[in-house]
Amino acid sequence: MEAARDRLVPDVVADGLRVLFCGINPGLMTAATGHHFARPGNRFWPVLHLSGFTPRLMQPAEQRELLSYGLGITNVVARATARADELSAEEYVEGGRLLAEKVTRLRPRWLAVVGVTAYRAAFGDRTAQVGPQERTFGNTRVWVLPNPSGLNAHWTAASMAEEFARLRDAAPAWKQVTAGPRW
Repeated sequence: MEAARDRLVPDVVADGLRVLFCGINPGLMTAATGHHFARPGNRFWPVLHLSGFTPRLMQPAEQRELLSYGLGITNVVARATARADELSAEEYVEGGRLLAEKVTRLRPRWLAVVGVTAYRAAFGDRTAQVGPQERTFGNTRVWVLPNPSGLNAHWTAASMAEEFARLRDAAPAWKQVTAGPRW
């Protein structure tokens, strides 16, 4: 896993997504596999399904399929660590700056940052709470979601799914432009 710290995990992105989910930074398992939210205890994939964003429980290796639902994944900080508390304040601020540029370029309808502490650190908003934010990036609105890490004991999978579903309801329906299912 030590070599995984140096690997960059590619974003799963496209222009004009319905929701761009943004993790804090890759964990070592994510860096080793190249698949976002890959650690077995992470609840991102189950919560994504329970909230109705995906019609079935997807595995991290299927992450590219998210694009067909108008969903994508990126991170605030690209550097992989065993724990998010290994990141410096400077890394969060620089990550927030780079994320703002990425969002402005890609124009998703919603940016969903999974982790209120990461959002606060990246954007200097010490009073932010889970839910929709006043901040926008161009026409992109921002929603802060609970961190799906298994270490986040404040939220159950069910309560996280309720918050994710609030965002799903607020995000306009996805209409796929190419051949395939229409959402």
